[in-house]
Amino acid sequence: MSPDEPEDKPAATPPASTGAPDDSKTDDAKASLDHATATSKDDAGGATAKADDAKARPESDGADEAIAKAEAKAKAKADEAAEDAAKAKAKAEKDAAKKAEKEREAREDKQRDEREAKERQAREEREAAEELKRPPRAPPWYRTLRADPPAPVRLALALGLITVIFAVWWFVTRGYDVQMAFNGRTKVLDFKIIPSVDRIVAIGKIPSPGEVFFSIDTLIDRELSKHAIATLTRVAFGVGMAAFFGVLLGVLAAAHRGVNSALAPLVIFLRSVPMGAMIPLTLMLFGDGESQKTRFIFLAIVPFVFSDTVKAVSIVPERYIETAQTLGASRFQIIRKVLVPLALPDIITSLRFQFGLALGYIMLAEEINTEYGLGKLINGSQRQGIYDHVYMTLFIIAALAFLIDYMLRTIQRGVFSWRKDL
Repeated sequence: MSPDEPEDKPAATPPASTGAPDDSKTDDAKASLDHATATSKDDAGGATAKADDAKARPESDGADEAIAKAEAKAKAKADEAAEDAAKAKAKAEKDAAKKAEKEREAREDKQRDEREAKERQAREEREAAEELKRPPRAPPWYRTLRADPPAPVRLALALGLITVIFAVWWFVTRGYDVQMAFNGRTKVLDFKIIPSVDRIVAIGKIPSPGEVFFSIDTLIDRELSKHAIATLTRVAFGVGMAAFFGVLLGVLAAAHRGVNSALAPLVIFLRSVPMGAMIPLTLMLFGDGESQKTRFIFLAIVPFVFSDTVKAVSIVPERYIETAQTLGASRFQIIRKVLVPLALPDIITSLRFQFGLALGYIMLAEEINTEYGLGKLINGSQRQGIYDHVYMTLFIIAALAFLIDYMLRTIQRGVFSWRKDL
């Protein structure tokens, strides 16, 4: 290169980009592009001027070579400037595309948020409208007076109380001792397990639950079935007579107040006299045979059946009677077709309760001149000191009363299905 050649100008470097996809970045990219274009034009012009200047000089040995180098360098700078301009342009387009994409995503997010807000508001309004249409919820049964708990809760409460009672019973009667005695006949030691004297309650007062329930085998050997059948037969005859006369007179007394006034003193007398005092009276009137026992049950039960029948007929709403009278029904027809059918469910409920009461009263009647009967069995066990049989017989009486009441209630619910309170 000749010393007269001008020094090459350094290529212009485009300004560095910040990388932020905003307006300033796009403007910087455009300015860089313009600057690179202008620089390339200046460099190309300078190279051309140098070439012309070299041509205008007198020919020398290195003139052609200098011209070629100047042209090559000018062309390289022009290509480099064009490449930089293309890169700047591509980068500007890329930044603009990123910015447009972010703006589009922002619009979509905003639209989605608005749509979700509208759906949430519509759902809340719909739930509020449905809540207004629903009937008010009743408070739970334990916070409401006279409310029945659910069936599982009732069963759990009943079983819970029974469990507590048996647990206390077992606790106060627990404890056994092991005794060894030499048997002179077999020449061996015999082991005996007997109740401990250190128990809280002695066996002479209350046997333990195990002692009571394991005595069922020996109780069956004492003809338990015959005793139970005899007692149930007497109770059935006595309650049957009380149901017939008590219901018949109770319906007449409820329909005609004069009959009620006439029978009221006798009913009050029978209800007020202790049942134990009725034993000598029935013995004098009916002897000591089976008739005495059934009539004793009859006299013990009939005043209660009468009173419950009068109450059941009296609470029949008056509008039914007025409707029957409007239709031309006679007094007998009103009693037979209106009063008795409507009062019959409550009358049967009373008879169910009286049957259990009669099982308790029969124990008194079976103390006298009785071969078989649960009362006879209890009295004999008590005199012989077999206290576990006494308690076991009481459980058997309670079980029989429960089974009979359950059977009658099932029939009652089936016949009077329109009464949901039975």
